[in-house]
Amino acid sequence: MEQMHLNTDGSNRTSNSTGGPGPYLMGASTLTGNAVLNRQGEVLGDIKEIMLNVSNGRVEYAVLAFGGFMGIGGKLFAVPWRALVLDAINKSFMLNVSKDRFAHAPGFDKEQWPDMADPTWATTVHDFYGTDMYSE
Repeated sequence: MEQMHLNTDGSNRTSNSTGGPGPYLMGASTLTGNAVLNRQGEVLGDIKEIMLNVSNGRVEYAVLAFGGFMGIGGKLFAVPWRALVLDAINKSFMLNVSKDRFAHAPGFDKEQWPDMADPTWATTVHDFYGTDMYSE
């Protein structure tokens, strides 16, 4: 598995070092709906939204849906992009968190999104996933 970076042209194209399709640059819309699994192969959720920092052009979070039934009663979780690893072959992402631990991650209701620019909120999320919010 390898870390993935998104293109910013809004296209659904992907590219690799040979100029053809590949996992290095991908349109954000091609990633929504992708499953996120842990190392044990358990599904933790699927990507509902990708959050961009418009001031620096970086992807900051993937918002995952977890739990509930047919879209009712589930929570959303903002996972730092750096915590995810692309599995291009299986068109999914890996997150190194057990399902039990993920169920206790800082989450939110789809009707009440947090202020993701709030440093206190961001620190809580990055601390939970063990990522550095200031690294590139």
